Amino acid sequence: MFGYGLDPTMLILIPAVLLSMWAQSSVQSTFNKYSQVTARNGSTADSVARMLLTLYGMANMPINHVSGSLTDHYDPRNKTLNLSDSVYSSTSIASIGVAAHEVGHAIQHHESYSPLIFRNSIVPAVNICSSASMPLFILGIVVGNNLLVNIGIMLFTGALVFHLVTLPVEINASSRALKLLEQTHTLAPDELAGAKKVLTAAAWTYIASAVMAVLQLVRLLLISRSRRR
Repeated sequence: MFGYGLDPTMLILIPAVLLSMWAQSSVQSTFNKYSQVTARNGSTADSVARMLLTLYGMANMPINHVSGSLTDHYDPRNKTLNLSDSVYSSTSIASIGVAAHEVGHAIQHHESYSPLIFRNSIVPAVNICSSASMPLFILGIVVGNNLLVNIGIMLFTGALVFHLVTLPVEINASSRALKLLEQTHTLAPDELAGAKKVLTAAAWTYIASAVMAVLQLVRLLLISRSRRR
């Protein structure tokens, strides 16, 4: 693994790398395309978010303007909705879709949606697993300690769980968002189709991350097995 030349197990990651590159390119191009399409009702993304939050009894939830592009997120720690420069006051169907998606997360938290609650509960442990897994694995390989190798793999598996549970959380948030935008007539059917394309493209980035994590785990297992022969 650490000798000269190409580590053949790196080839396992190529499909995930290509998928990640495609997903990132797709989400950027799709968002950019539909950020040029103004919603016919003229509503801004932050006003749509406020309206949807109010429908669910969260009228007082702060909606913050944060810097960056597509840095939008719902923070469960302080129950705030955070919309980026490219989304906050935009009237595009892309921005409205993204804002509604983050409202979807707020509603998940409000309704104690179990996958979200589970994901939030494991974040501290996942941070430790993510930080320690590879150093312990590499140290175990270097010094020939199988226990350290196994601990590294176990910790990485814990981090993998986070990626896997993130998928239903994100997909559900998008589903909630599209349904709300349709039910409230915020977007017309053709506009809703554009918002769906934006959110679908975003979902592929999470799928790519999960695939990368799964293939990385396979790679670590193969490396571990080869060292024991």
